Amino acid sequence: MDLFEYAKEKAMEEESPLASRLRPSTLEEVVGQTHIVGKDKLLYRAIKADKLSSIIFYGPPGTGKTTLAKVIANTTSANFTQINATVAGKKDMEAVIKQAQNDRGMFGKKTILFIDEIHRFNKGQQDYLLPFVEDGTIILIGATTENPYFEVNGALLSRSVIFELKQLEKEEIKTLIRRAVKDPVKGMGNYHADLDEDALEFLADMAGGDARTALNAIELGILTTQRSDDGRIHITLEVAQECIQKRVVRYDKGGDNHYDIISAFIKSMRGSDPDAAVYYLAKMLYAGEDVKFIARRIMICASEDVGNADPHAIMVAVAAAQAVERVGMPESQIILSQAASYIACAPKSNAAVNAISAAMESVKHVKTTVPPHLQDAHYGGHTKLGRGVGYRYAHEYPNHYVKQQYLPTEILGTRFYVPGELGYEKTIQEYLRKIKGDA
Repeated sequence: MDLFEYAKEKAMEEESPLASRLRPSTLEEVVGQTHIVGKDKLLYRAIKADKLSSIIFYGPPGTGKTTLAKVIANTTSANFTQINATVAGKKDMEAVIKQAQNDRGMFGKKTILFIDEIHRFNKGQQDYLLPFVEDGTIILIGATTENPYFEVNGALLSRSVIFELKQLEKEEIKTLIRRAVKDPVKGMGNYHADLDEDALEFLADMAGGDARTALNAIELGILTTQRSDDGRIHITLEVAQECIQKRVVRYDKGGDNHYDIISAFIKSMRGSDPDAAVYYLAKMLYAGEDVKFIARRIMICASEDVGNADPHAIMVAVAAAQAVERVGMPESQIILSQAASYIACAPKSNAAVNAISAAMESVKHVKTTVPPHLQDAHYGGHTKLGRGVGYRYAHEYPNHYVKQQYLPTEILGTRFYVPGELGYEKTIQEYLRKIKGDA
């Protein structure tokens, strides 16, 4: 590298975002993720020994997936190549594979291929990598914010070790912020900034475990705050609040966390915890979730988990779904809160689910015929064949009930709907027992 190239590279490095400049180059500099890079952990030992197999880093943004890849790049004796799946295509991969084959064949040198956002590759692109991972042409390191079990080729997963990265703890975020303010080489120490303790607490709290968000905020604060009379930059709570105007919510409507939140929302309603249900509702609304999607989930829960224990539940849910379409936000959040808390507080029954599930299984596996007396006798000639003959019209009998066979003979005596003991289903159970002599 000549002097001009060195100067150009140095300038680009200095102009890169703080989060990029502060990225660790060794394992000892890594903050957080001790469950996978602690000194007695597998990944730590593999990196130190330069004995990596293919791995997948999975976790929310700003937790260190790319950071760990860069640490590996700085410590390995293998060639390290990086591509981003959002912009790379098959030709890029072909070029990497060709170079890797040459280096392996001519020099016996391994190649580590780091693919950021690997979930963005389609099945065909992921399939292309498989034989080269399998024969050792490349050691794959994939990074993804999505659940790899849903988004990454199963064959690639079976040949990789999956490491899940967690959101950073508040104290870990504070450590990174302090380092960013004071470090004169990688950080912003040369700006001579002072960070108030309450501003530090605020930034660490509002970052929501995302290091990149915290570092971007402190960088913005230092670069845009005028120096005081003492010649220093003072980052106050007010400045910090301007840099992060609202909490980072770990909720990607197209991602894994989306399903975690909606799952927690439904399970909270099912579990009769209105506080948790409303909390997860608020989290979805705050993240911009489609209110119609939320309303659909409430309607499903009303039938799936409440059912006839409270027949009003589905009515409340449907009314809420109609109302949010007509009203819109922000008022719709009140309507959804009412519906979700109603479902959560309602008596529970999954009898309707059990009934249709059992009936579907029976339909799939048992061939049946409709009893002759229930068959349609409204079109000519069929009474001669016995269709509809002998049918008893229930409304002509006391209590509008008469005992007769309704189920096909092949499954006679099978019970599908078994009402529960709670809410209105208890009334249903008592009614059936009264008129039929059973529950």
